[in-house]
Amino acid sequence: MKLVFATGNKGKLREAREILGPSFEVICPADLGITDDVPETAMTLKENSILKAEALYGRCRIDCFADDTGLEVDALGGAPGVHAARYAADIARRDGLPVPPDHDFSANIDALLRELEKHPGEPRTARFRSVVTLILDGQEHFFEGTLEGSIAFARSGSGGFGYDPVFIADEYPGVSVAELPEDVKNAISHRGKALRLMARWLQEME
Repeated sequence: MKLVFATGNKGKLREAREILGPSFEVICPADLGITDDVPETAMTLKENSILKAEALYGRCRIDCFADDTGLEVDALGGAPGVHAARYAADIARRDGLPVPPDHDFSANIDALLRELEKHPGEPRTARFRSVVTLILDGQEHFFEGTLEGSIAFARSGSGGFGYDPVFIADEYPGVSVAELPEDVKNAISHRGKALRLMARWLQEME
């Protein structure tokens, strides 16, 4: 089965291909000559994933899926949440500082650690949450996964992407997600859980 994954992130595309396996041919919009980004203007992960999936399906009319992922840090009242990819930019605007580009995760991590320094002694518990929207034969279906953990005090590891260098999963408390082997990360990841639910549902539909 061919599916288009609404992402330009090579790490996410590789993760999806590995999780979904050989039964699915997962391509990205660039493979179809689609390179424009969809503004993520919604207030929830689900709504953002719908925006991206619907925009892609409208362009290619091929079965597709999109995800939106947020990082919810309890000490920060659930921030950055849906704004995870542009957290540093949001903080810079708030503080009147030069604004870094969206998806600059080095800047995002720096901003996150600085904000947590303002909450000494508070639990650093957090979770990644992913919502996947699948459009199959024009119909929308939704799958969700979460990964519970906490935020480290400093980066460690060179694998993964996004906030992985400072996220410690509850299942592996001694290391950051960026230090886990890729197959281990895929087995526990929020996106992996959502994608496995999607894959299982698709297989049951055949």
